[in-house]
Amino acid sequence: MVIQAWERFTWTLFNVCIRSYLQSSQYNLAEMWQLAIISFVLCLVPSYQQFPRLCATREVLRTKECCPSWGEDGSSCGATSGRGSCEDVEVPDRPHGPQYPFSGLDDREKWPLVFFNRTCQCAGNFMGFNCADCKFGYFGVDCNERRESVRRNILHLSRAEKTRLVSYLNLVKQTVSRDYVVVTGTYQEMENGSNPMFADVSVYDVFVWMHYYVSRNALLGGPGNVWTEVDFAHWAPGFLPWHRVYLLHWEHEIRKLTGDMSFTIPYWDWRDAQGCDVCTDELMGDRSPHDPSLLSPGSVLSSWTVLCSRAEDYSNRGVLCNAEEEGPLRRNPGNHNRNLVERIPTSAEVEFALSLTDYDTGAMDRSANMSFRNTLEGFADSQTGIGNSPRRGLHAALHVFLNGSISSVQGSANDPIFFLHHAFVDSIYEQWLRRYRPSPSDFPDSDTPIGHNGDAHMVPFLPLHRHRDFFISSKDLGYEYSYLLDYNQRLAESMGPYLEVLQDVWPWLLVAGVCGGILAVSIVAAVLTAKRRYGGPSWLSVRKWRNVFALPERELLIRGSEESKHHNYQTAI
Repeated sequence: MVIQAWERFTWTLFNVCIRSYLQSSQYNLAEMWQLAIISFVLCLVPSYQQFPRLCATREVLRTKECCPSWGEDGSSCGATSGRGSCEDVEVPDRPHGPQYPFSGLDDREKWPLVFFNRTCQCAGNFMGFNCADCKFGYFGVDCNERRESVRRNILHLSRAEKTRLVSYLNLVKQTVSRDYVVVTGTYQEMENGSNPMFADVSVYDVFVWMHYYVSRNALLGGPGNVWTEVDFAHWAPGFLPWHRVYLLHWEHEIRKLTGDMSFTIPYWDWRDAQGCDVCTDELMGDRSPHDPSLLSPGSVLSSWTVLCSRAEDYSNRGVLCNAEEEGPLRRNPGNHNRNLVERIPTSAEVEFALSLTDYDTGAMDRSANMSFRNTLEGFADSQTGIGNSPRRGLHAALHVFLNGSISSVQGSANDPIFFLHHAFVDSIYEQWLRRYRPSPSDFPDSDTPIGHNGDAHMVPFLPLHRHRDFFISSKDLGYEYSYLLDYNQRLAESMGPYLEVLQDVWPWLLVAGVCGGILAVSIVAAVLTAKRRYGGPSWLSVRKWRNVFALPERELLIRGSEESKHHNYQTAI
């Protein structure tokens, strides 16, 4: 009871401190250190809930029933309050493609049946592993408030908004997740649940682990014995819906931790960029002057460490990532393999992808030709649409260009630019959905690479989500992109930073204007007084000054107009 009271107190204190800090537009180094200290203290607070914690126990793993209670009424899935109920998981048995020739060897097959065959199924607008949350786009105690959020261009954020973003990122990186743990061993290694193998990580690193886990190699048994041609979130139709859900949950967790329900992921519009224009200490971190592969000491992100980034090592040892720290965050934009990626993708290449009418084609993998998904993902040529391209385009090209932690699939989410980048990729996906208006039933329902059929549950999400349910417009999920708004709304959004600068300097401009006006009036008054008193010297003669500024030979211009009329804009062009 004492520990629980201390936990409630520290989190209440945290909310008060962080909200006061983040609502202020004045930030300094001392305040940033205070925030870091508060975050560190919070990491020491014990957690009791999250895989979801409440389902990562020997008892739950043995029964395979992950139906935690909702804290407000104490009933499983909030059943007493009508929020949801504990139900059997239904996994369609539709065939998948030939890319993965095994069955029953990988914990991710027919997700989540290896771990759980009963989970919470939420009613109405409720969502979550215990139905405690609201569906995307809904807010309020009863999840009946519909709101549409706007994801904005990160370069259009005000200075205070940029500082707030970086503060939030550092907060989620330093705060241990209260709801989730990550798995560090296979179900077989856990002796079918008798010996749970889970680890505590930060809220941010839960998502790093998720991206690793969904894309890791299949372990076939023993060191070096892996199957590399498998990925439950890439190289196939589920790539775009999976990352859409991933971003929504990341956004949702930041809102829950900070209490800022207005937070949205900004996007980086990288079309035609000449370099990494978000790689500044004000945003995602500049390059270190001492080591070009590290971040500048002037960025708070320079202290970040990565995890789950050594795919080759895990394969060689035949193990899963153990969620331990693996060194500093790395990035070296532009110093990449030029044979693989020539430059940052262009607007023309994005438009070519959008011109492709088929969402996916053929085997629906990296070989797919004229496939919107494969072209946007970057494995089809971004100018011809032919699959299995020797070069990487669009989405994949950015990962290669940034050349660091983000350039390996499994560890890419360690770099927060990942989320800015994928928000823009999601916006391109949104443009395609609005242009062609497919039905969710148009999403492939069979013969895709394993885990990508329309009715397949996305790995490793709990609560469960199906791919086809996110083959819909972002508006139906409660969010929009600023550059897809109408002209007036876009103009207002892009003017934000300039209005902020004006807001900062307008008092000085007002003072300068008043002082200038007083000075001008004083000078005129002094001149007039001197003229009346002394009769005025010749240099005060209005006529003399008028002659000085008069245009000479004014009539010649009138007479010459006939001669010069041929020098108009058409002849000049």
